[in-house]
Amino acid sequence: MSCLAAGRTAKAIRLYKRTLADCERALGADHPYTFRSRNNLAMGYRAAGRTAEAIPLLERTLADCERVLRAVHPDTLTSRNNLAMSYWAAGRTVEAILLLERTLADCERVLGAGHPKTKAARKNLAALTGEPES
Repeated sequence: MSCLAAGRTAKAIRLYKRTLADCERALGADHPYTFRSRNNLAMGYRAAGRTAEAIPLLERTLADCERVLRAVHPDTLTSRNNLAMSYWAAGRTVEAILLLERTLADCERVLGAGHPKTKAARKNLAALTGEPES
């Protein structure tokens, strides 16, 4: 079980920071593992209730994923979903819904309706809009 899953957010954040620094040093700023490491740190911040710190990391990760991996890469879709949910947690519901609508459309088009990422995007959008999952 990960530190984050065990509720040990402070330790998880320390480890995520170290991993991100290692990835940036060893792999460079534009490597997909670096993007994932930054995303993990952001999710650690969000789990710790530090959404204001998570959002800039997620915005940077999404921009980097779109630039390097392109808009419909699975890691980009995950980044967009995570940013949307962080916007929602910060009370930025309209921005969250717009991102999730785009994410869901891209997931359905690229991955198919039954893919786990598509189902997650659909569920998240339904939760934000109050509409049933379709």
